[in-house]
Amino acid sequence: MAKYLLLKHYRGAPAAVNDVPMDRWTQEEISAHIRYMNDFAARLEKSGEFVDGQALAPDGLWVRYDGEGRPPVTDGPFAETKDVIAGWMVIDVDSQERAVELAGELSAAPGAGGRPIHEWLEVRPFLTAHPTVEESCH
Repeated sequence: MAKYLLLKHYRGAPAAVNDVPMDRWTQEEISAHIRYMNDFAARLEKSGEFVDGQALAPDGLWVRYDGEGRPPVTDGPFAETKDVIAGWMVIDVDSQERAVELAGELSAAPGAGGRPIHEWLEVRPFLTAHPTVEESCH
């Protein structure tokens, strides 16, 4: 099994087919989208492929270290042009092909008008430790 992070972008990714921002959806459209996401996660929990997931608020800050004894430097809240992650899901699957298959299903979550968003999701494998020389000799 390998863990993958599925990232849902507000901005920064290629435009979705049904590219209507969520702040312009009706309450019913938002509820249908959330229900789809919850049902998707519940199905993966049953198959043992769901690890964790969370929706994120659109506001946030960039933070970096600015030297010993100095407060961190911040940039934000996010400007309209910056990438904003809408949420993430961690899955544990047998192959990259399975991760891509699930990301494709997640991309079909309904949006405006109840039509699938067909949004782009970023699929990132977790970095795993490389075997040591001693381990690879056995």
